[in-house]
Amino acid sequence: MRMSKQTHSSSGEGDFPGATFSRRATAAGGPPIANVLMAQALAHPDVISLAAGFVEHDSLPVEEVAKSVDSMLSRRDAALSSLQYGSTIGYPPLRRAIVDRLAAAEGRSSAELAASMEQVVITAGSNQLLYLILDSLLDPGDIVLCGSPTYFVFLGIIQNLRGRAIGVATDSEGLVPEALEERLAWLERRGELDRVKAVYVASYCDNPTGSTLADSRRAKLVDIVKRWSRKQKIRILEDAAYRDLQCGDVRPPSLRSHDDGDCVVLIGTFSKSFSPGIRVGWGLLPADLLPPVLALKGHLDFGSPQFNQMLVFTAIENGAFDSHVEKLRRRYREKIELTAAALEESLRPAVPIEYVKPAGGLYVWVRLPPEYDTGIEGDFFQTCVREGVLFLPGECCFPDEGNGVPKNCLRISYAMPSPEGLRQGIAALGRAARRIRQDRPNPA
Repeated sequence: MRMSKQTHSSSGEGDFPGATFSRRATAAGGPPIANVLMAQALAHPDVISLAAGFVEHDSLPVEEVAKSVDSMLSRRDAALSSLQYGSTIGYPPLRRAIVDRLAAAEGRSSAELAASMEQVVITAGSNQLLYLILDSLLDPGDIVLCGSPTYFVFLGIIQNLRGRAIGVATDSEGLVPEALEERLAWLERRGELDRVKAVYVASYCDNPTGSTLADSRRAKLVDIVKRWSRKQKIRILEDAAYRDLQCGDVRPPSLRSHDDGDCVVLIGTFSKSFSPGIRVGWGLLPADLLPPVLALKGHLDFGSPQFNQMLVFTAIENGAFDSHVEKLRRRYREKIELTAAALEESLRPAVPIEYVKPAGGLYVWVRLPPEYDTGIEGDFFQTCVREGVLFLPGECCFPDEGNGVPKNCLRISYAMPSPEGLRQGIAALGRAARRIRQDRPNPA
């Protein structure tokens, strides 16, 4: 049973007799996999969670935020402004700083990137922006192409908007350009090319796989999407949520750097690199996408929290943000090495595994032999719970259409647990694998 779906009665019967709700509301229901994992954690309080995609708790920027808040509130004009409504599009100095930082990261001027602060929208985290963009693009039955696997929360957004997520093959270097071209040709043969509205690409330290899209593939992907935008404009939604958390020396330019500003929507966030509690995300949008997104956003929130935006801008201005990012990179580099060592010491001796050590971000994607069922109701997951560890089942991360849904993958999030917790959690994975192997009858 796929746990990424949840069904509800559209009649509204049950707790509220006689009530009726919209199809979109009844289709939402919250992320059921998160509900299941939370229930497991509550039922087993001593369990080690390698499931939640949280940043490291002890590394949250308490001192940096205190310093920035003190600075912001020490000037009465800034303090008053921070406590007032802002504009729907967002705080202008922060939007300008985002463009300046993007240009510096790309090694080009903002003019060369065809990027300006007028194209930057601030939202309450990047998930809100993903929702607003898809709500602007999709009619029921419209298609979003995405990696197989991909970010499971994004799949939920597509489902809630009654769109279709169709998978495209990925490997250790990210989305495969040839597979994308083949998928578009397949849809054209089926008479469905005009329903394709977007291609979703997590370009740095992907959630869930941890892979970074190869530099050699970036221009190819942009070219493919532009060539296939024959019946309508297809957008690339470039999710760069983990760009600041790259720990390796190779840091390729964005897909947006290969675009003239018409195709690629570049989406970022300060949640992973600074603080998820502050909830500040952003997007650099093509000019024609701005009006519908801002119209929807204005109806939704009347402007993102001004205080949070000014706080992030102050942290950028006083250097607190950059120093915190460097600290996170050092910590996560150590945890990546620790996770890889624990997988080799504890899990690989128990069962053949495949994984790629990531160059940053928060996740490692592990593939077990086909006979190991990592789904919520599978023997491996249930045995792991008894051994004291939780992970995110890989089946939640695959689109329903496209390349099938393998049952033998899992995502490990290494950021939240302590180093000792990581070792113990991965050791528990190894014990679970051994127990399953021992309990199975030997083939005749």
